[in-house]
Amino acid sequence: MTLKYIEKILRAKVYDVAEESPLDFALVLSERINNQVFLKREDLQPVFSFKLRGAYNKIASLTEQERSHGVIAASAGNHAQGVALSAKKLGIKSLIVMPKTTPEIKVNSVRARGAKVILFGDAFDDAYAHAKTLAKEKKMTFVHPYDDPEVIAGQGTVAMEILRQKTDAIEAIFVPVGGGGLIAGIAVYAKFVRPDIKIIGVEPDDSNCLQQALKACKRVTLKQVGLFADGVAVRQIGKEPFRLARSLVDEVMTVSTDEICAAIKDIFDDTRSVPEPAGALAIAGLKKYVEREKISDKALVAIESGANINFDRLRYVAERAQVGEHREILLAVKIPERPGSFLAFCKFLGKRSITEFNYRYFDDSSAQIFVGITSSGDINDKVDIIGQLEGQGFIVTDMTHNDLAKEHIRYMVGGHAPCELNEITYSLQFPERPGALLRFLTSLGSQWNISLFHYRNHGSAFGRVLIGVQIAAPQKIALQLCFEALGFRYTEETNNPAYQLFSGGQG
Repeated sequence: MTLKYIEKILRAKVYDVAEESPLDFALVLSERINNQVFLKREDLQPVFSFKLRGAYNKIASLTEQERSHGVIAASAGNHAQGVALSAKKLGIKSLIVMPKTTPEIKVNSVRARGAKVILFGDAFDDAYAHAKTLAKEKKMTFVHPYDDPEVIAGQGTVAMEILRQKTDAIEAIFVPVGGGGLIAGIAVYAKFVRPDIKIIGVEPDDSNCLQQALKACKRVTLKQVGLFADGVAVRQIGKEPFRLARSLVDEVMTVSTDEICAAIKDIFDDTRSVPEPAGALAIAGLKKYVEREKISDKALVAIESGANINFDRLRYVAERAQVGEHREILLAVKIPERPGSFLAFCKFLGKRSITEFNYRYFDDSSAQIFVGITSSGDINDKVDIIGQLEGQGFIVTDMTHNDLAKEHIRYMVGGHAPCELNEITYSLQFPERPGALLRFLTSLGSQWNISLFHYRNHGSAFGRVLIGVQIAAPQKIALQLCFEALGFRYTEETNNPAYQLFSGGQG
């Protein structure tokens, strides 16, 4: 059976429409993890994903009679675009069933490539069932995204290129896993030509259908899957991919959302390209593997499988990437409620940069702050910081891996104070550089009590702070003179309706 797949891969017609993608050396990441990291750039395909290979190979294999009836597929993304472009190239009509929840940008992209689109159901499973029904009614050929020998063979050409592009030693190839078509095709070819190369699958920890199937020794259906890496959000591994993976895949790893976001940043740093979450899975797994195995000076290949990311997700990715690479520590810290407490806390942290500082006055006894602190990237750095803070008498709760804190609470810290505070609020802007926040607090000293504080480093040239100060009206001018002496731009926000409605003190 393996020989039949090798023949199919060698005869695959993918290059009528797909391109041989480069195998790029990731210099920055390689130096950081002390291994040779290579990226197989499937994000550079005409539809920005490897899916084009399998879709075209399947459609090109159809008989003239099958072609005359057209092809149909169910997909919310990359497979849809691959089928649409392949059918257009071969002059075949195509119909794509997509969930009603599919982003408009993806629907328009499929239509632009010549396919007719039907929006049906709220989830992929609904669209899939409807597409299968339509395929029978219209006698169209259903092009499965992964559970088809021709599709698997088309994806296998990725491995053929890798082994042609890098003929010397390769320790492992890391492959993102959704339905399993890509890893099945790569494993078949790589293990036949170079059985010494490890084939390692990588899945999100909330969508690990292959890992669960291998553990159970049979295909299982996940009750639900995470949607962040939507390109691999599959509830059950394909039947044929699973049959191949059981004997050919060495290991399947899982990674967290934070680790995926960090991998997106790693790829951007090396290539200036932005992969989709599923496209960065392999790099996330590669990094985790290196950390676990303590290996060095090995050649490691990761499949950058796609770059169809929605622009509006980039802010979320940037937020989570810092935690994913152990460069941001999130803590809840209890400090005394008195003038100068913020300053004392920041002085204790020294030259460490503060990435976030959230606080709202509650009572006269103590203050609960939510703080983000930059880290060296050493996983032990957090332990040291927490130990030092607790040694100074601060009560510390680690929020770094608390999803509720990262997803919601960090943006909700604040609200109305429980009493009237005689508070004046200002928004300020100052040059963003190490120590800028400490310099700002030092300039205020301990003469005024800070009752509201929000700061977040957004990676821009200027830091922005919202600050509330308990102050008597005659001292207002002195406070403003302090701002001006520092050269900070400031605007009083006390009468801003956003502040009054959501943060102002309540009498």
